[in-house]
Amino acid sequence: MSTPSAAGDTALANIRLQIMWNRLLSVVEEQAQTLIRTAFSTSVREAGDLSAGVFDAKGRMLAQAVTGTPGHVNAMAASVGHFLERFPLESMAEGDVFVTNDPWLGTGHLHDFTVVTPTFLDGRPVALFASTSHVVDVGGIGFGPDGRQVYEEGIYLPIMHLAQAGRMNESLLAIVRANVREPIQVEGDLYSLAACNETGCRRLVAMMREFGLTDLDQVAGHIITQSREAMLAAIRALPAGVYENSMRVDGYERPVDLVCRLSVGDDGMSIDFSGTSPVSGYGINVPLTYTDAYASFGVRCIVGGDIPNNWGSLDPIRVDAPAGSILNAPHPCGVAARHVIGQMLPDVVLGCLEQAIPGGTPAEGSSSLWNPTLMGGHGVVDADYGAATPFAMTIFHTGGTGARVNKDGLSATAFPSGVRNTPVEINETISPLVFWRKEYRTDSGGAGRHRGGTGQVMEISHRENAPFSVGAMFDRCAHPARGRQDGGPGGKGNVRTQGGLTLRPKGRQTVPAGDCLVLETPGGGGLGDASARPVAAVAEDVRNGIVSPQAARDAYGVVVDVRGTVDEAATKALRG
Repeated sequence: MSTPSAAGDTALANIRLQIMWNRLLSVVEEQAQTLIRTAFSTSVREAGDLSAGVFDAKGRMLAQAVTGTPGHVNAMAASVGHFLERFPLESMAEGDVFVTNDPWLGTGHLHDFTVVTPTFLDGRPVALFASTSHVVDVGGIGFGPDGRQVYEEGIYLPIMHLAQAGRMNESLLAIVRANVREPIQVEGDLYSLAACNETGCRRLVAMMREFGLTDLDQVAGHIITQSREAMLAAIRALPAGVYENSMRVDGYERPVDLVCRLSVGDDGMSIDFSGTSPVSGYGINVPLTYTDAYASFGVRCIVGGDIPNNWGSLDPIRVDAPAGSILNAPHPCGVAARHVIGQMLPDVVLGCLEQAIPGGTPAEGSSSLWNPTLMGGHGVVDADYGAATPFAMTIFHTGGTGARVNKDGLSATAFPSGVRNTPVEINETISPLVFWRKEYRTDSGGAGRHRGGTGQVMEISHRENAPFSVGAMFDRCAHPARGRQDGGPGGKGNVRTQGGLTLRPKGRQTVPAGDCLVLETPGGGGLGDASARPVAAVAEDVRNGIVSPQAARDAYGVVVDVRGTVDEAATKALRG
């Protein structure tokens, strides 16, 4: 039995370790904020499409920044190990910085550059910082699903030096500049990735000196052990068993079936996607690293959500998909638009967890981002571009989330990616485009006791009256988000022009000169019986333009005018 003084010493030691753990979380958040403040691309500084984290000398993630996306963070958690296989820690020198955008060793497609920097204390490597950001362009045919092989999709960098002993790899930067449409932005983003890691390194060294540490072994052991045990306890609190779910989404040339089998046991949780559709001939395929990232995130949304994300808390969740399936696409499959399929996975996993925790999960949402690449210039439009201003820009927008357990879904909110909508004012500043309309889409949220989140409507034209291309990467246009517990489906997405052209949900197409692109993003599914939704809530939705008077009557049994005034007698008759 411990003596009182020994017990007290143990408690103080644990408090000290917890303080250092909290410090690491603040260090990686400052790392992420440095990336945002120095980034050149709007996808990073405005939308927050990034990740940042600190790793121990073995390549295990100890802490991640709150700012960032699950696809980046959870995939990056595994990618640092690949860097160490190529460049062992003992071979690294102060001032070294490493980079790759290999989809199978990084975060799933060429547009994400992952940069890793070793941290040195008194001449010894003690940790690594890693960061990832989505750059505006990597050359090739442009960001979109049209590539049939990864070779077509842009410049492909194996794991290599971005800087060596403090000197940037100028040959690499020259190659990158020569292969992309926005060389200043892309090169600037590579510098910002190196800068944010440097911030992390400096802050970590300061912390280690403050606490008198010569390595992170004890802190790392504490973080990983505590997180793993906490996650296992959360999983063991679920009913043991096997739960299955499937979901059909639009795909490209044919619909895609995502089939999931989730097993819960004392040793953790296994997620198996056997039965899922085979690879596509187009660039919507998903490398396993990205599948792992979003499947495990689906679990973390419900199970152990209060446990920090790190190697320990991710370890009890095992994810697998058959080689050759669309969720484990081999090289050299096209993967540029892997998010279109990969970001559907939390909904599939949540459908399994709903069986284990009835009434404990949200309905399906629009899920994958609606982030078209808009371009103008020679050869990128099927018409004469003339002397109009060339540009290339990816805009980040989305539809509605599924209704939550006790609340409505969130409107025009990115889940599961977590990125922000890029402001119209920024988009108009960096391109010759005009955004004429951006508002909630009436009747797009699925009906239910709790309503699904609404999508949005956007109308975009060229300021110089020139044609422009849209690289469409949209889903939920044929297969909408499903409701839960008798809730209704969300509205389907739609892509068209004001001039009457119906555009395909996927693939590069041209908006004619003088015409206007119209994007109608999908809504989230509803949860529960719509007839149980409070009359006052329906009236408020009508006042806000989220639900039309006709839908209020047909779906909810509420007779209300556009001002939100309820006809009590008629409503009582409809609702019985």
